[in-house]
Amino acid sequence: MRTLEEVKATLQIAKLKEEDLQPTIQCLSFGENVSSADYCLMELDDTLCKHIEAGQSLVIRGDKDERAVLCSGDKTYDLKIADTSNMLLFAPDCRTPEQLGGSEDSPPQVVHAQVWGFCNSYWELRKQRPKLKKLKKLLMENPYEGPTLRGQEEKTENRYTMQDLLERIQASEEEIKSHLEIIHASQIDGYWRVLDFDYEMKLLGHVTQLVDSESWSFNKVPLQTSLDELAPLEPRQMIEHCLNCYGKRYTENDEVFYALNETKVCRGLALLLLQNAIKFNLKEFQEVWQQSVPEGMSTRLDQLKGVALVDRTSHPETIGLLRVEDLPEDTQERFSHLFTLREKWTEEDITPYIRDLCGEKQSTGALLTKYARSSMQNGMKVFNSRRPVAT
Repeated sequence: MRTLEEVKATLQIAKLKEEDLQPTIQCLSFGENVSSADYCLMELDDTLCKHIEAGQSLVIRGDKDERAVLCSGDKTYDLKIADTSNMLLFAPDCRTPEQLGGSEDSPPQVVHAQVWGFCNSYWELRKQRPKLKKLKKLLMENPYEGPTLRGQEEKTENRYTMQDLLERIQASEEEIKSHLEIIHASQIDGYWRVLDFDYEMKLLGHVTQLVDSESWSFNKVPLQTSLDELAPLEPRQMIEHCLNCYGKRYTENDEVFYALNETKVCRGLALLLLQNAIKFNLKEFQEVWQQSVPEGMSTRLDQLKGVALVDRTSHPETIGLLRVEDLPEDTQERFSHLFTLREKWTEEDITPYIRDLCGEKQSTGALLTKYARSSMQNGMKVFNSRRPVAT
């Protein structure tokens, strides 16, 4: 432990004036067995600092073969090691001049603080898109196909609770819950299950047929009557789940109704038509598609953005299934895959397939500038790959 006299002697050797320094001098010393592996430092922004100060937690997630991410309650951050040329010391007892108090006229004094750890790097956080593709992949290991028939046993393996998903998916709890809603998952017997596509379409078919047979407006579907009418066919929970997936719930005169979402219903029935066809004659598809939706609904190709792609260059014009959820999550891999499917894309066609890749304050135009090259073709701006495309 240095004395005040030793400190003054050091100042003279360093040719520093005592009056230029704070009156309180802090001397640092290393504790026993201190190493750089004892602590990791992490740089937090104001939002995350307030999150911690409020008593909330941050969680590091990722399987052994995945790069770790840090999650708050509603956001996901990439963890990146940032090196620094200055050694960072972790000294809990060290105090700032404001904390020490005193004035410039105070007599000089020495206080001692012990270093608990040190390092030459820290974790830098960067907000990123949650990695949610794995979520549906896990749930598709055992999709829900409806109630089991008498004498049959339901498969109990590969079923996941919310806690299971939190341990496996690199996303915050709010982001996971939001995506479960997007993929129409339902909590059944405590486990989150995604519905088998054919079973989901069977439920939607029951609902749309009931709407037509009762001559209801698709904007005013009564919940209780729907449950009573369809209960002999399917569980009430599943009928209500279907209404939640394809409609918006509201109450009128103490009675619950659903306004079916035209775009969601039309898109779902389009997927049913397209699922078994590689290419579908566009004109024929549009005719069959319009006939399949409830009376009063209108089908439009813009309802299929991100799930189906029209080929205007073929004769006759065709349409085929291409869902954004089936594409790679990595930005470069996504663009590479898209350019293997089609050499040149118009901005209108490619935008639905890259919109989810945009970060905060980033536009699809900025992504195209970085990952694609533009040119003019027949008076129209098109984009092709900046890299050679593997065939």
